[in-house]
Amino acid sequence: MLTNKARYALHAMLHLARRDGPATADEIAEAEGIPRKFLEQVLAGLKAGGLVLGRRGPRGGYSLARPASSISFAAILRCIDGPLALAPCASQHSYAPCPDCKSVETCEIRPALIAVRNTTSLLLEGISLAEVVGGRKTSFL
Repeated sequence: MLTNKARYALHAMLHLARRDGPATADEIAEAEGIPRKFLEQVLAGLKAGGLVLGRRGPRGGYSLARPASSISFAAILRCIDGPLALAPCASQHSYAPCPDCKSVETCEIRPALIAVRNTTSLLLEGISLAEVVGGRKTSFL
């Protein structure tokens, strides 16, 4: 399930993708209906993940760290919520055996979880901010 934090991150990133210049946290919060304090946490996470740049001062604000066409929904979700996998044993980026697992090699659940992760990743990697802002429908929608 998509967390509120991830949903707000997607909305904030789409807001920035629609702009030519930086936007302040206040502007984003008001335009997207995001609580300001919560947005600050989201923006801090996106900045730490290298997806946004923040600049102080009268001409300051937040902007995308790279072109909107090169930022996927998957990158945003991973930055905010971590791995896309449903279980740590199915994660490509943060693999760990499940705490109660007897054997990763013989687990009957893991192949299905990997298939779900692969499909989810494929779909989310294929959706960029530029596509959504441009109103282009992706081939799988």
